[in-house]
Amino acid sequence: MDYKIVYKSSVARDLKKIDTTEARRILDEIEKELIQSPDSHPVLKGAFAGLRRFRVGDYRVVYAIMDEEVVVLRIGHRKDIYR
Repeated sequence: MDYKIVYKSSVARDLKKIDTTEARRILDEIEKELIQSPDSHPVLKGAFAGLRRFRVGDYRVVYAIMDEEVVVLRIGHRKDIYR
């Protein structure tokens, strides 16, 4: 089953902080991986309980699965994303 990818408006701000080639690579990986199997990635704990993360190099994509949609909430460097 293929999922639909939905980006929150905060993702656009996150991508502006990232190098253009790196941002393109992250978006390509999201479109390739999360459409097919978003439930295969780890579930977060603590303040982010219920959300999932997807790793692309040193960057993390935080997302939620809602029915047949994958809602991408944040994209950021691994040292800053959970703050």
